[in-house]
Amino acid sequence: MRDGFIPVAVATPPLRVADLAFNQEAIINYMKVAEESGRTLVVFPELSLTGYTCGDLFLQATLIQGALKSLAAILEASKKLNLIALVGLPLVYSGSLYNCAVALKGGEILGVVPKGNLINGQEYNDGRYFSEPPQTNGTITLFGQEVPFGAKLLFQSKKVANFTFAIEICNDLWIPNPPSISHSQAGALIIANLSASSALIGKEAYRRSLVAGQSARLYAGYLYAAAGSGESTSEMVFLGHNFITENGEVLKEELFPFEGIANGEIDVDYLASERIRSGNFSTLHDESYQVIRFDHNLTDVKLERTYERHPFIPNGESAPYEQALMIQSVGLLKRLHHIGGEKVVIGLSGGLDSTLALIVAVEAFKRGSLPLSGIIGVTMPCFGTTSASLRLAETLAQQFGITLRKIDITKAVEQHFEDIGHPPTLHDITYENSQARERTQILMDIANQEGGIVIGTGDLSELALGWATYNGDLMSMYAVNASVPKTLVRHLVTYYGEQSGNEELKRTLTEVVEAPISPELLPTKGGETTQKTEEVVGPYELHDFFLYHSIRRGSTPRKVARLAKETFKGDYSEQEVLQWLKLFYKRFFANQFKRSVLPEGPMIGSLSLNPRSSWKMPSDARVEEWLAELE
Repeated sequence: MRDGFIPVAVATPPLRVADLAFNQEAIINYMKVAEESGRTLVVFPELSLTGYTCGDLFLQATLIQGALKSLAAILEASKKLNLIALVGLPLVYSGSLYNCAVALKGGEILGVVPKGNLINGQEYNDGRYFSEPPQTNGTITLFGQEVPFGAKLLFQSKKVANFTFAIEICNDLWIPNPPSISHSQAGALIIANLSASSALIGKEAYRRSLVAGQSARLYAGYLYAAAGSGESTSEMVFLGHNFITENGEVLKEELFPFEGIANGEIDVDYLASERIRSGNFSTLHDESYQVIRFDHNLTDVKLERTYERHPFIPNGESAPYEQALMIQSVGLLKRLHHIGGEKVVIGLSGGLDSTLALIVAVEAFKRGSLPLSGIIGVTMPCFGTTSASLRLAETLAQQFGITLRKIDITKAVEQHFEDIGHPPTLHDITYENSQARERTQILMDIANQEGGIVIGTGDLSELALGWATYNGDLMSMYAVNASVPKTLVRHLVTYYGEQSGNEELKRTLTEVVEAPISPELLPTKGGETTQKTEEVVGPYELHDFFLYHSIRRGSTPRKVARLAKETFKGDYSEQEVLQWLKLFYKRFFANQFKRSVLPEGPMIGSLSLNPRSSWKMPSDARVEEWLAELE
């Protein structure tokens, strides 16, 4: 349960309609299975103790009283277990019969929640047997215990700050204003749904979208346990369809026919962070809610869930790549329309970032029916420029049909060294940044000459690490790549080549993608670059993972380290992960002053470091608290 992960399970046990002894034992067995796998919360289906399809047998005292006896047996068995179980059964309260969910743990009933929205129509007849819940909470006496009873109960851990859950039952989710909305606004970060939803052609897709969508709207975990094939088939068939979802993401889905138990974890710390960060979630201080605090052991289990190595990369579909390029190109075109311009200037190095910026410019000009000759690519070789990168820059300009200018800056930089008294043999930061600033000055001056604007090429990963020269390549008039992480830059360039229909262009773009990333600011050796960025700052796939989980998801350094170690196991040692993670935090904090002056540029995904809208941070903030977690 470290780092906010709550081990949970959704279960559909074997069932026989109205066979209470059989059903009780099946539930107890599944509780034991959940316990053995370290679960803290297990959810069973609606009316799981009797079966949902008992019909008028619900009105028989034998069934009602038998369900109570079976509940007592389950309660007794729970004394030996360290988990919370949510079990469904019919209960009489104040002279009326209710379809209830009972929350129990360690021989104690924590609370009873009646179904709030009964179905009366088509194949369902809830209202024939059960009553609508009372308007206010009350208490029910069960086995000598005074137990909270009502639709507005919150169950809150005494030990884990964000572990608070609430309950709704089946149709409660399907109405226009589900109880889970007010439950979440009152503080629940996990919603448990005990369900009996029949199997119909196509219904599973709607059910999936409903459950995932509700978890997204509420920034919540949603646990959905559905009745299985043991239910009566006199009129309907139930096949089980269970979910564990988190903020719109389906973490675990068991498609029908399903009978069994599905495990997962809900990250309540992430959900709490999302609610605060989003600005869209309003809390509700509703005094009609009763908070039931429970104790439990802090179990730490191996995570069932896995995380994407490259969280910024869309899975499977090509549409997100098209959208990214469209957002970038439309943003640039709008800027050109606004200023009445028809020319852009790009520093063309033959590397990844400038290639993507060129692609964006080409797409913008095509979209706006502007002549591609208005795209001016400028290649500026100097001490570290390799013949390979120069050739790639020239080839790209030719293949895209843009204007290319080649300006060797070697003499200008050497003159600058002489002017400031810097030894040209001293290959320090001054040696490197003098070249970057000379290039930026040339681009800006050409833009003035041509009546155009300079397009920034730097990407999100470089901005996070501060891998950009202040008043050098950091500066532009419009930064089209500013919210594109390096891992996504690679995929966008690859995708563009693959869908271009031009084999020569595809080969060139593939060569760009496969070349080592380098600013090429230090002298070459044998015609090859001596400066590889990832040998200095670390692998970009790690840094993008760190960036996503620390900034986008708000995870603590300790949690980021844990997830990275597990995700990249076999590729990077734990020592390497910690080494680069510490460097990430040091550079991220040290370089906020650069991000504070970023030029404008389009946001294409869920994370941007734009200082005007997306990321506001003082440049003199200290990093020690973050690093201390990693010691």
